[in-house]
Amino acid sequence: MTRYFLTMPHDSADEPTMESMQAMDPAELAAVMAAVDEFNTALVESGAFRFAGGLHPPSTAKTVDASGAEPRVLDEPFVEAPLYVGGFWVIEAADERTAVEWATRASRALRTPIEVRALQQAPDA
Repeated sequence: MTRYFLTMPHDSADEPTMESMQAMDPAELAAVMAAVDEFNTALVESGAFRFAGGLHPPSTAKTVDASGAEPRVLDEPFVEAPLYVGGFWVIEAADERTAVEWATRASRALRTPIEVRALQQAPDA
C-alpha cells in the first residue's frame, strides 16, 4: 500500500479561514460540511484514512532558514503563490487509481480541485 497526500487549494488573495466561512450562505456551508463529513467517514470506514488537517493561511507562516552561519526566522511563507495548500489528507491506497477515486470524492464534497501525490518510500535496503 502506498500513502498519498491529497491537498486542497485556497486562493491566496482571499485566505479563507474558519471564521470567514461563516460569511458563506448557511445552506451552502451546511451542504459542504455534510459532504466533507460523509467523505471523511467513508475514508475512515474503508481503512484508507491516516491523517488530515486544515492549515492557517500563508500570512501566519514562518520560514526558518538555518542553512547559513546564523538561523533566520522570517514572518512569511516559503514561497509566494496565487494558491496555497489550505488543508490535506494523508490516505493509504493500493494504487494511484484508487487515490484518484478518493480525490474525486473529496473534490465533489469541497467543490474545489484536489491534488494527489504519492509519498516517497524509503528504498529497499
